[in-house]
Amino acid sequence: MSGYIAVGTDGSAPATTAVKWAAEDAARRGCPLTIVHVCESWIYDVPSQPVPLSTEGMAGYCEGVVAAAVEYARVQAPGIEINTRMPAGKITENLLKESDNAIQVVVGNRGHGGFTGLLAGSVSVGLAGHAACPVVVVRETPDVLHGKIVVGFDGSRQAQAALDYAFEEASRRNATLEVVYAWQHPLVTSFTAGYAPPTDDLFIKSDEAVKEALAPWLARHPEVSATKTTVSDHPVSALTDASEQADLVVVGSRGLGGFRAAILGSISRGVIHHAHCPVVVVPSGYHEPEDPAIEQTA
Repeated sequence: MSGYIAVGTDGSAPATTAVKWAAEDAARRGCPLTIVHVCESWIYDVPSQPVPLSTEGMAGYCEGVVAAAVEYARVQAPGIEINTRMPAGKITENLLKESDNAIQVVVGNRGHGGFTGLLAGSVSVGLAGHAACPVVVVRETPDVLHGKIVVGFDGSRQAQAALDYAFEEASRRNATLEVVYAWQHPLVTSFTAGYAPPTDDLFIKSDEAVKEALAPWLARHPEVSATKTTVSDHPVSALTDASEQADLVVVGSRGLGGFRAAILGSISRGVIHHAHCPVVVVPSGYHEPEDPAIEQTA
């Protein structure tokens, strides 16, 4: 495995949880971990965000945040290679630069900045919509493993990239995989009712189409125990419910619905906000580095 995992930290509790997740994943993958703390001086111009106490000012504070994150990562995953970066500038812009070379970028669901009432901060949402690699948004959750990964699938190219990631991660973790296809009833008016096929027929056809679409991944990963769930529900609701018993939810950056010009789709955004476990947003065209089998089918 080449490349590295990048994790952004600002010293907050969600960021510390992200460092833990990233360190453990780096150990699983056998790759280095790069801890990134961006020094945004403008934050401390706001009265409610004073410069943290430090004998060396803001520079000393930033160094302290990085040092604490390194120490914590070493405790969580002894033996992994750890590198650090402490650039100045804007958080999202610097983490986007990391995404050009990293295997994936990991962030907490929100940090010190912004409105603490938001379920997901602007950094995690903005990063997930523009990054060149998968982005993992980690929230503070009970340290309980379910041994299951959930992936949303709607047949789009982005969802196929999410399947690539989900099957690889399930294999790496020796976890079961649940593929969720959320099927919504079509709107039927009195005018169209006589022309629309019965709902049961549409459900059966959708279920069969998902089975056929999954066949290549099941053949490629016989070691993964995968199940398919076809439900009549909104995708965000279905994936949020499934996330209660999952270690990870995987979604594409955007799917078939919504405005095609949108960078981060409403489904991905909704799952980031409401899931009960870490969420991975996978960009279109993703494939695992140095995997010839996936390279040939991408």
